[in-house]
Amino acid sequence: MRDQAIGWADGPVLVEGPPDPAASPAPRADPAPGPRSARGLELLHRVLAGSGVETDVPVVELGPDGVLPAEPVPDPEDGSDPAEAVNPLRHAVRLPPRPGRAVDWPDWAPPEVVEAFRRAGVTRPWSHQAEGAELAHAGRDVVVATGTASGKSLVYQLPVLSRLVAEPRTTALYLSPTKALAADQLRALRELDLPDVRPAALDGDTPLDERDWARRHARWIFSNPDMLHRSVLPRHGRWAGFLRRLAFVVVDECHTYRGVFGSHVALLLRRLLRIARRYGARPTIVLASATVARPAEFAGRLTGREVRAVTEDASPSAGRTVALWEPPLLPELSGENGAPVRRPASTESSRMLADLVLEGARSLAFVRSRRGAEVTALGAQRLVADVDPELVPRISAYRGGYLPEERRALESDLMRGELLGVATTNALELGVDIAGLDAVVVAGFPGTRASFWQQAGRAGRAADEALVVLVARDDPMDTYLVHHPRALIGAPVESCVLDPGNPYVLAPQLVCAAAELPLTEDDVATVFGGVVAEEVLAELVEDGVLRRRPAGWFWPTTREQPAASVDIRGSGLGQVALVETGTGRMLGTVDGASAPGTAHPGALYLHRGESYVVDELDLDAGVALVHQEEPDWRTDARSNSDVEIVAVRAHGDHGPVSVSFGDVRVTSQVVGYQRRTPSGTVLGTVPLDMPAQTLETRAVWYTIDETVLAEAGLDPARLPGALHAAEHAAIGLLPLFAICDRWDIGGLSTALHPDTGLPTVFVHDGHPGGAGLAERGHAVLGRWLRATREAIRNCGCRTGCPSCVQSPKCGNGNNPLDKAGAVRVLDLVTGALARHPAG
Repeated sequence: MRDQAIGWADGPVLVEGPPDPAASPAPRADPAPGPRSARGLELLHRVLAGSGVETDVPVVELGPDGVLPAEPVPDPEDGSDPAEAVNPLRHAVRLPPRPGRAVDWPDWAPPEVVEAFRRAGVTRPWSHQAEGAELAHAGRDVVVATGTASGKSLVYQLPVLSRLVAEPRTTALYLSPTKALAADQLRALRELDLPDVRPAALDGDTPLDERDWARRHARWIFSNPDMLHRSVLPRHGRWAGFLRRLAFVVVDECHTYRGVFGSHVALLLRRLLRIARRYGARPTIVLASATVARPAEFAGRLTGREVRAVTEDASPSAGRTVALWEPPLLPELSGENGAPVRRPASTESSRMLADLVLEGARSLAFVRSRRGAEVTALGAQRLVADVDPELVPRISAYRGGYLPEERRALESDLMRGELLGVATTNALELGVDIAGLDAVVVAGFPGTRASFWQQAGRAGRAADEALVVLVARDDPMDTYLVHHPRALIGAPVESCVLDPGNPYVLAPQLVCAAAELPLTEDDVATVFGGVVAEEVLAELVEDGVLRRRPAGWFWPTTREQPAASVDIRGSGLGQVALVETGTGRMLGTVDGASAPGTAHPGALYLHRGESYVVDELDLDAGVALVHQEEPDWRTDARSNSDVEIVAVRAHGDHGPVSVSFGDVRVTSQVVGYQRRTPSGTVLGTVPLDMPAQTLETRAVWYTIDETVLAEAGLDPARLPGALHAAEHAAIGLLPLFAICDRWDIGGLSTALHPDTGLPTVFVHDGHPGGAGLAERGHAVLGRWLRATREAIRNCGCRTGCPSCVQSPKCGNGNNPLDKAGAVRVLDLVTGALARHPAG
């Protein structure tokens, strides 16, 4: 079971202002005295030796309050030139171990349930487990937000199993964002071997006869939001018996429900609770999350109900050495527009994974992309083959897009220890039980501190300390973090952003709800958001989608259900299948919204170590035809965009700078792609004629008076490059303040925008109606842009590179860019924000 695995929880907040009292951990007990294992430091020395650099490095220890000491890891404000740095290890920090704090089993837990947990090795629960289980048992909605492998599963397993044993007709529903996680939890539950619980899986891989059995007989169903949306709720009459007795709804890893997907899930949960109430049930909701800012507030927004938070992590923690690593610049190579090229994070991670495997360390390398996972695994295999060929089969890639049988086989090999080194996407961040590894390499910051610590938490055993290495990509966010350890270690986790009132999300969800059960005025007022929902319903009636009658709003036909055409993952374009031209074999899938950028004609696609080139993309049919090829290049798409201001929702004047937030219309088009060598050198640019896409979304933007720009030395010739560079870097740094990915946001900069008449920089959400990201950026603009300025300044390049101001998705080929000019622009903006409160 994953419940009592060793994990590390995040420390108190430092960077983003005062901590949320409800989310901050209480003081911990001092670590137990005695010798500690140096395994993590030994592995770091092995990685350093593999790079041919000094292995005698200073390691700073995290203080007992979870705060880094002021020395000897000062943030780089001393004016030194980052380009002079030779050692790629920027900082090394040891996180000391922490003992657990156990309590007695609650009196209400049936003896057979307690005995089942004891057989599984859980002698007593940790105090946070008991606190959360007590709230759930009392019928209080609760979210437990503690570190990786801190035993969150027990918080819901104990009250749910106690109720199932005590009341033989009670049912429960478990929802997870991934099938792998649900399968892992189902496996753990079956190992408890309690009679008459009758758990069952219900997902896309479940055969029809097993689905029928689950509907008729299962008492605890393990599913996901997609299945609930497409199968259960549209046919709730067939599930009436299960829903009538529903006592608990478990929402696991709820921090993943953010942005557009999270907004859909929030409304999906409201649909579920509405239907359950129709059958006379009011289930208790138990949510499990990685540590997030203000978990009670977030969980309440997700569920529409008041939720109590449990945040004090009382589980034991293995010690870890966390290394922040910046790959060196390669002076012999040049990238786009002559920019310096840094050794790719995937190359560094391949070498580290190979070194760790040769050391006998069970290791994971988390990589940002599916292609990156494949490349990293192949690189490690090649390096290990030169030393010990017998270890090559014990290295593999794991990622989404594999067929179900491939995933199951890899998961089985990983759990049995047959695989020693695995390069994976975040598919294993939330998946099978793999806590207790020797090392984790994170190839590129995963976008959020919460995700980083989830991935780091896979390493650490009770007896041996572990190693975690963050390898910086060519990205402003990564540059900032490896030079500012306090922004990651001991810093607050981010706020989860979602907006159930987004009309682009609310409209299809209201249609689905009306098809399930006619919407009443009380439903609209108390469940779906009141005035905003009424406005959306009026448009749906006017468009003929729904009908308005005195009793409420109705779906006009019973012959079809709208849920099948509503994509809750956010794109609305479904999946595109990758099909081999000669054989007709389906290799995998890509999201329809990202297909023009990743599966365009000429794109390179990797699957299980084999390379394929896309011949044709048919978005209407949802098919991309590919052929096998082994080129010595990779591809990066390029796109253009225009932004039109539709409405201003907020505006502030700050002397020569004005800041606005509002609705915009973005028109974008993939116009070509570049072929690059593995080192990043551009081989050529190929034009494409892809259809233009229009996006109604929200943005934050600022304008600057031309006079102050000229006084700062930014004449008309330099201004476009300075604004462009500032825009790129700001997009790269926004994920530091809101849980998102730089690919979830876009931007535009111009020396003269037609709607403002001034030099303007836009940063906008990449989803219809917005996902709350630009709004978050507007709220933290000063801190966000100060961090952006530091990321540019701390980069070791001279004139700009992908680590600071170049963007991998720039439609203008990263031209023009002015790194020094961007620093001046950001100095002007942040200075104006500080000196001139909004008026």
